Amino acid sequence: MPCRQWRSNGEARSLIRRRKESKMKNEASSSNSRDDSVVVDCGRRRSSCGYCKSSGRTSISHGLWAHSITVNDYQDLLDRGWRRSGCFLYKPEMERTCCPSYTIRVKAGDFVPSKDQHRVYRRMDRFLDGTLEVRNPIELGDNPNTSKHTGSLSNHNVSSSAGNVSIFLSNKQENKAEEVVHNLSDQIDKVVHTYIGSGELPSGIQLPKAAVKKVSNAKRKLSVEGSEDLLYSSNIAFQIAATLRQTQSSEDTQQLRMSHSAEENDLSPKSIAEKLTCSLKKLADSSGFSIRACNGHINFYSTAKNVSSDADVQNGTLHKELGSGSKISSANKSSEYPQVQKRKLELRLKRSSFDPEEYALYRRYQMKVHKDTPDRVTESSYKRFLVDTPLLFVSPSADGMVPTCGFGSFHQQYIIDGKLVAVGVIDILPGCLSSKYLFWDPDYAFLSLGKYSALQEIDWVKENQAYSAGLQYYYMGYYIHSCSKMRYKAAYYPSELLCPLRYQWVSFHTARPLLDKKKYVILSDFASLQDVESSKSCVPESVMELQHNDIGLEDTNDAPMDDEEMIESESSDDELEPEISGLASAAIGDGDLSNVLVGLRGSRLRYKELQRAFGTTEMNYLQTQLRSYQRVVGVGLSERMVYSLG
Repeated sequence: MPCRQWRSNGEARSLIRRRKESKMKNEASSSNSRDDSVVVDCGRRRSSCGYCKSSGRTSISHGLWAHSITVNDYQDLLDRGWRRSGCFLYKPEMERTCCPSYTIRVKAGDFVPSKDQHRVYRRMDRFLDGTLEVRNPIELGDNPNTSKHTGSLSNHNVSSSAGNVSIFLSNKQENKAEEVVHNLSDQIDKVVHTYIGSGELPSGIQLPKAAVKKVSNAKRKLSVEGSEDLLYSSNIAFQIAATLRQTQSSEDTQQLRMSHSAEENDLSPKSIAEKLTCSLKKLADSSGFSIRACNGHINFYSTAKNVSSDADVQNGTLHKELGSGSKISSANKSSEYPQVQKRKLELRLKRSSFDPEEYALYRRYQMKVHKDTPDRVTESSYKRFLVDTPLLFVSPSADGMVPTCGFGSFHQQYIIDGKLVAVGVIDILPGCLSSKYLFWDPDYAFLSLGKYSALQEIDWVKENQAYSAGLQYYYMGYYIHSCSKMRYKAAYYPSELLCPLRYQWVSFHTARPLLDKKKYVILSDFASLQDVESSKSCVPESVMELQHNDIGLEDTNDAPMDDEEMIESESSDDELEPEISGLASAAIGDGDLSNVLVGLRGSRLRYKELQRAFGTTEMNYLQTQLRSYQRVVGVGLSERMVYSLG
């Protein structure tokens, strides 16, 4: 049984409870046949805290058991501070709980990768290229589904001096590549501003900043001419097209002033990329790059004189640095520096379903990383936590408003040479990609797969804005300032925290000094402070500090819930109505219950239509329950989602 209802001695409470329990028994294991949201209110729940590890039941939240949830309703629930664990939805009672949990998100188009996050990309690129030396060798051939390798990832037996030179050269190359990336990004931004000034792009809209990425050797493709390598690429045209599409669909679209002709008014990613590329051609003469637009991407190719792989540069420079003083001779160079083994990384997005290989990886991750005992990592608990979902799947649409994968719950698989090394459990919604959980192979901890998967998911949002204009944000779950292990989430800049009272978004840079003083803060009271911060283009020092202090914490997930925690609910009658402070009471108020949607014996009725179904005592108790429910989900959702009584 998903939830235990309120205990009572009264006939009304008993009747309503029996109807709810009957409804849950009949529907808990059945498939969803309706296209609306159906929930059972579990009320307040107390449990032990997975963050501060308190001995008592100090974690306090409100719970709902969801038989079905539309993606739009769940998006709205996220924007009111809710999360899900399987089919169980929960929202911390921020004034009461021991560790206040603030929903955190980042706008993908505005995301600015830090130096550390750039290093994560480069480390993965070098690993795939075969140029990354791994201290602890990993055999990929143990898995029957894995491509066979003749050796470990690191079978170089070089002297310590050679290793030090290699590390020095690697860092030097990383810094040079990072400098090129920033320079190319700035050049694109300048061109975009030029087009805005000339009227070829609309003014009055905040367009996203350009982000240029280095293309790994494993992914490079020769150009048509065959003399140039693809070195860098940017998808800024997709982001601009998505922003313009969203703006043009708003009511203010008539206020936009465009000076270009009807033919030039084609603002598709392909057209925008071609426009930007035309103005970027001048850059090719001074930088040594050949620049071309390709299906909406802006690609930077090397010229013939600069064609060489990173591995060639590393090896050539390494021999020069070692010189005649090295004991490594050309005769034994082939044995000391065998030909690198390149690897293939595949990302596969699949609908949420049970996969034995995923479960085996999850079990290993939980026991080795989180030190769980085998009896706590059962197949049934795994299914309830990470496979079961109440989200109603939405298929891709021809109108381009839904991404090609659809909306719903998914598992993102990371596969290296045929071996499953990580799985990201995510929800793709109309407004965001919501990251739920990540588990990975402990042997690959050196790749920082937590950070890498987050960066991949942010990139996914950027790329899919062309298919779904409203898809703008990346939700990272809860930020818990009082728990040092969860602070790493704010390193994804610029992030925002959700005000726990008025549900407005406030920049983390504004919120952090407030949370340093108090665990619970009504963030919207300080929203005006954002005006000063928003004018700054650099990453604040407070965020940079988090980026340097999150080593080893990047793979920390939101604490999973035990089955007992999902079931347990408050039962004391005096806590049916949460005590709300004066300010909170004034801000929230009591909404009109007349149109709250109630499910009863297979019918959908408004609360005002239930007068004949219950007596006065029953109606008074139901009114108390519905008022508490409406406060935590909001008036709009209480009138759309079905409050199930049975």
